[in-house]
Amino acid sequence: MNGLRILVVDDDRDFAETIADVLESRAHTVDIAGSGEEALQFASLHPFDLAFMDVRLPGMDGVASFLELRKKNPHAKVIMMTGFSMEQLLDDALKNGAWAVLKKPLDIPEILSMVDRIRPDGTVLIVDDDPDFLRSVSEILELSGYSVVTASNGREAIERVGGDRIDLILLDIRLPDIDGLEIFSRVRSQSSNLPVIIVTGYPEDEAGKVSAINSSKNTGVMVKPIDPTILRRTVDELISRTDLGEPYLD
Repeated sequence: MNGLRILVVDDDRDFAETIADVLESRAHTVDIAGSGEEALQFASLHPFDLAFMDVRLPGMDGVASFLELRKKNPHAKVIMMTGFSMEQLLDDALKNGAWAVLKKPLDIPEILSMVDRIRPDGTVLIVDDDPDFLRSVSEILELSGYSVVTASNGREAIERVGGDRIDLILLDIRLPDIDGLEIFSRVRSQSSNLPVIIVTGYPEDEAGKVSAINSSKNTGVMVKPIDPTILRRTVDELISRTDLGEPYLD
């Protein structure tokens, strides 16, 4: 993967420069901003792939800055950093698309591992006959930088997989025309590497099906109602592991 353009936002210059040095050693391009206002200026000049942003900043706080950055660069991933307990602010950030929250002092190997998993783009196919579910999950993934296509039944899903470039499928196991397990089998017959996340609203009733599917590589299972943070993390990890040719380990 080519180097990313990364923005580090922290009013502790020594801390920011330390993080920048580590990231630049991995061939990433790094800009440093000491405030939310300065971060917005950088974002106007240079679109970035990833930002590390301290929650507590002078002037505009980190969460407000993050929300403004989203308007300028909706596809970028943002990792919030905090040395304090600020649950409400962090909850607001996660609900609005922050990719992760890290507690200071940061663990350098963890940072590098997270950066290595970043992929700036990708297309997700969501298959579900519930229009509200399609709409809400589409919004979550689009906020995280993914392109989204949808299908409301199995036949449409199969056509999408055959005709579009798809990087991951989010597949409801209960559909009105074709059983989700059959769709999964058809997808696997065409591509063993295409990641698939099976979604179920009835985990006890469908435990047998879910267990069989979850043992496959490049596969995950999620239960409705879906947690947005877990969804983003699972999609990011499945897609990035597939890009690197690594098996997905649940």
